[in-house]
Amino acid sequence: MNTIPELLKHARELMQKAVENTRREFSGIRTGKATTSLLDTIRVDAYGSHVPLNQVALVAAPEVRLLTVQPFDKSLAPVIEKAIRESDLGLNPASQGGLLRVPIPALNEERRKDLVKVVHKLGEEGRVAVRHARGEAHGRIKKVEKVAEDDRTRGEKELQKVTDEHIKLIDQLIAAKEAEIMEV
Repeated sequence: MNTIPELLKHARELMQKAVENTRREFSGIRTGKATTSLLDTIRVDAYGSHVPLNQVALVAAPEVRLLTVQPFDKSLAPVIEKAIRESDLGLNPASQGGLLRVPIPALNEERRKDLVKVVHKLGEEGRVAVRHARGEAHGRIKKVEKVAEDDRTRGEKELQKVTDEHIKLIDQLIAAKEAEIMEV
């Protein structure tokens, strides 16, 4: 990557990944309805490493306010139950044989406000990732050799424009998720 357009393209890809990651993180924040993506952010200590829950269990939403988690290996049920309970989702799973039933409680006003804070924290992490991509690209643009100063300045302005677009996308995701959570 030696040209300014290549650096801008790379920065745009990194920023897009940051936006997608933020979107994925938001899908794991519950809004009062059971959805299997709610547990996507949970990681379980299994087989000597930290693995996503969906790699060690089948997650289903048989009812509006209930998730079921069926471990592929029954011996992992207590570990999975602990991981769900200790997540910041405020869920309390109950074990029934090898099946975990995870009731989704209705959100009270305080819990909604807590979830909005989590959304803002995750959104800020997304913004930081976008700004990090900008900083990295900006540093590389400064080091590009044999480029007219006008082209370098144009590249920096384009980089800032792309950064602003991606920050705006994250802000829109935050606003939409906040509205979804606060909806009674």
